[in-house]
Amino acid sequence: MTGSPATTFTVASYNIHKAIGTDRNRDPMRVLNVLGEMDADIVVLQEADRRFGKRQSALPAFLIEHHSDYEPVPLDVQLDSMGWHGNAILVREGIEIADHDIVHIPYLEPRGVVTATLALGERRLSVFGMHLDLSGLWRARQAREIAKLARAHSDMHPTVLTGDLNEWRTSSATHREFARGFTMLDCGRSFHSRRPVAKLDRIMHCDRLEMLECGVHRSALATKASDHLPVWATLRFTADVSA
Repeated sequence: MTGSPATTFTVASYNIHKAIGTDRNRDPMRVLNVLGEMDADIVVLQEADRRFGKRQSALPAFLIEHHSDYEPVPLDVQLDSMGWHGNAILVREGIEIADHDIVHIPYLEPRGVVTATLALGERRLSVFGMHLDLSGLWRARQAREIAKLARAHSDMHPTVLTGDLNEWRTSSATHREFARGFTMLDCGRSFHSRRPVAKLDRIMHCDRLEMLECGVHRSALATKASDHLPVWATLRFTADVSA
């Protein structure tokens, strides 16, 4: 983390493709090693559980505990997974999880949003993690509902939204919905990991936060670990935030 945890923090968003890499092998340790390369304070994951059956976690709990510096936000929804509809939040050990929740959104195929309120020093931060629909019409509806809820959260705490928006066009209705209350960062092209051509993975923040740096994490390992590259941003609480 850059500087004091009460002042700045780094957040990342990563679609881990159920821990199946571009070589078609399932390798959760490879994903955890990519997280180690990034060294973010908060990581929001998409496709963090398996698609069928019990939807077991793609990153087994014992691997996270013994081979990473993170702990999952306990969503208390699916016993065999750390996420909900594939979405999960990991936080660096030592960051207090003050609250957590799931959000139902309109969908064509099963989708949802995960949220957490985190304590970073004396500051509170609201985090939203999402993976939006493949249909543009449904994406816009989902973005409208999420942005409305996130704006309410931003009245209480600084708020950051992250995830795979599945949106190729910057002029889309999805982007317009989020832009009404949040700054959308241009981290860079993250999909496909072997040859990135699209900015599907996004980080957004309210005006109680400011961006210091942002980008796409590119490494030989990240190119193989998933079909998406992770995106990241280092953010700072603005001076007028007191809690």
